[in-house]
Amino acid sequence: MHSLTRLTRSLDAPTVVTGMIVAMVSIVLLQKASGADALVSSQAGTISSAGAAASPVNPHLTMGSETCVKCHANEVKVWQSTPHNHTFDELHRRPEAKEIAAKLGIRSIKNDGRCAACHYTQQTDAATGSVHAIEGVACESCHGSAKNYLDVHHNYGGEHITRATESPQHRMERLEKSIELGMRNPVNAFLVAQSCLRCHTTADEELVNVGGHSTGSLDFEFVSWSQGSIRHNFVRTDGRQNDPSSIGRLRLMFVSGMIAELEASLRATAKATQKAKYGITAAQRTARAAKRLQSVAQKIDSSILDETLKVFASVKLRLNNEDQLNTAADIVAVLGYRFAAQTNPETLTALDAFIPPSSRWK
Repeated sequence: MHSLTRLTRSLDAPTVVTGMIVAMVSIVLLQKASGADALVSSQAGTISSAGAAASPVNPHLTMGSETCVKCHANEVKVWQSTPHNHTFDELHRRPEAKEIAAKLGIRSIKNDGRCAACHYTQQTDAATGSVHAIEGVACESCHGSAKNYLDVHHNYGGEHITRATESPQHRMERLEKSIELGMRNPVNAFLVAQSCLRCHTTADEELVNVGGHSTGSLDFEFVSWSQGSIRHNFVRTDGRQNDPSSIGRLRLMFVSGMIAELEASLRATAKATQKAKYGITAAQRTARAAKRLQSVAQKIDSSILDETLKVFASVKLRLNNEDQLNTAADIVAVLGYRFAAQTNPETLTALDAFIPPSSRWK
């Protein structure tokens, strides 16, 4: 069995929401495990939606942006100007996309599940049962297919109660229930970071090694990639303006993005079976993500981050190691959710000099 660990060494490695929502997981197992191996072997058996991996939209549960626009018109307007929206009309026409499809025997880019999983939003036609793409990377691509959580999401506690007059207790319960029903609500920064990294990390060996697809966005960084042209922070001002996130929020996003990259990279490496571009790059990216988190851990005091690094240290970045690496990624997902939910941003001030300034937001 080839080891990818040696390969990564031979290549250049290129506010406060505390206590609001806690992942329904056996935290005791994670906290009491004394050794790194125990952390992985104790894989929590009751991971809730709040600690789960991000997944493609479920076409049977997709509502479409025309449902979201009723309450989020300004957000949808921003989205309509972005590449996420334009991909619906443009991607299948691009020569490089056609070339990849030809190599893999894909006849329709828009209708192939492998392509649609990241580039399109699919929906099931109620009359015919057929599945088809209705838009590009849209609301539900990032926030989860909405059918199950939609009614809870916009129920503010009564017929005449609005988002502005909703009680704090009801808001907390509404957000918690929405997440339980599959929503990736930005109240927890890690949930959104996971959605980004699910597709900005290519977890498909054949797609890369045979199709010639990129291995993902190797320069992805959550703050700079989410706070520029695609930012749509209108909720905080009841739709009046697209506010930048606060420094406290940016701190949480900065670290949450790193944890999400480690999780996604572990999942990508888990699929590696050949000593080729895909496996080498996935392992290299995983090692790089861990190294960045180690640097953060030296600057702040976070037991959750320490646990995350123990999980990484307990696994081997090698070929055909799917079970161990996916188990580690599952635990990292739980820890990432906990970090974003429980960490006081004021404890992260040492990171301020490293958070990308607005001049670097894309």
